[in-house]
Amino acid sequence: MKSAVIVFPASNCDRDAQTALAEITGTPPHMVWHAETEVPDVDLIVIPGGFSYGDYLRCGAMAAQSHIMRDVMKKAEAGVAVLGICNGFQILTESHLLPGALLRNADLKFVSRPVELVVDESQSAFTRKYSKGERVRFPVAHGEGNYFADEETLNRLEGEDRVVFRYAPGDNPNGSARNIAGILNEKRNVLGMMPHPERACDPLLGSTTGRPLFQSLIDTLS
Repeated sequence: MKSAVIVFPASNCDRDAQTALAEITGTPPHMVWHAETEVPDVDLIVIPGGFSYGDYLRCGAMAAQSHIMRDVMKKAEAGVAVLGICNGFQILTESHLLPGALLRNADLKFVSRPVELVVDESQSAFTRKYSKGERVRFPVAHGEGNYFADEETLNRLEGEDRVVFRYAPGDNPNGSARNIAGILNEKRNVLGMMPHPERACDPLLGSTTGRPLFQSLIDTLS
């Protein structure tokens, strides 16, 4: 599986994604700078976490206007798989590749800890190595991870099985509506999620429950 990681100024998780992809796929990903205008021919584009452009304005708002995002949007529309993690999720909503918005955490505090998630959709290209209802633990590290959308959008996401991950009851770190931690677009080739699967891919990091996400993509896209 060929992959690319988009690199923005002040991103701090692009190397985490690079390491996880290189180890799991056996092929180092392309590292694509934000000012470039085209992503190489790949099967997967990862928009990593971090604080792109210093989180000025709204988180992800400036990154969404970068040159490279025009090609990411074009390739997503053509069916290329796109995974946005944490700030990457924020960028995807700011780019309107995913509905809704990420607001300030309900307690107005930055949260950085492992959280328990429930796999809500196991038939997507991103989750076929999981079982529906399976519990996994991924780290979170964000100050604006509170997923918000209007009731009509939330009902549509649930009705179309586009909610992929939810925070387990009692472990919602940010106040997200309906405990939503990750969602798909209508074509089901774009996933945005606040927790970090790339930080749960090695026993030295305390968890390997993120590996099946990347292995699902390998099986689907290779």
